[in-house]
Amino acid sequence: MLGGAPSYRPGALEDDDVTSIDRNLFVGKKVRLACLTKEDAPVMADWTQDAGFLRLQDTGIAAMETPEEVAAFVDRQNESHDSYAFAIRRISDSVLLGTIGLYDIEWANRTAWVGVGIGERENWGKGYGSEAMDLVIRYAFDELNLHRLQLTVIDYNPRALKMYEKLGFVREGAYREFIERDGMRHDLILYGLLRPEWRQRRGESA
Repeated sequence: MLGGAPSYRPGALEDDDVTSIDRNLFVGKKVRLACLTKEDAPVMADWTQDAGFLRLQDTGIAAMETPEEVAAFVDRQNESHDSYAFAIRRISDSVLLGTIGLYDIEWANRTAWVGVGIGERENWGKGYGSEAMDLVIRYAFDELNLHRLQLTVIDYNPRALKMYEKLGFVREGAYREFIERDGMRHDLILYGLLRPEWRQRRGESA
């Protein structure tokens, strides 16, 4: 069902008759979260043809991947007991925009790493990643009962830095000169968000 194109009303989250319990945690105004499937692999593999996209996503070497390699990644994520990976789909046409996930969950400590990526450059800067992050944060804190989320951002990605700070993430430190790109060293910035902080920002009790 999540892989199809059901009809979603963009204003559904604001209906007066929707309570906090029966609200659909996976649906926002512009995007919805869906299961990642092997059918998504060719599109995701196409994203790896853009080295600029890869250099924003990861500290590793930018390397292209085949649909088969991506499909294997999808299988691993779907079988994992300590990660939740989602497809980000536009509500209006169900197009795959990117991926987002909670990774390396430590259930005993109630912590997780979070990461998001919007594939095509034409979809950058339109609020898709921010809204998907908002959905995943709520899922992490309200459904999985996690206490802390954390992520890292390379210092040459100001758009991501601004987005995470707007979402309430707190800069906690930096791995100084962690990355070398084009002969220059860059810091890797650590951000964290605690459940009580998130609730306070929303006007909810901790």
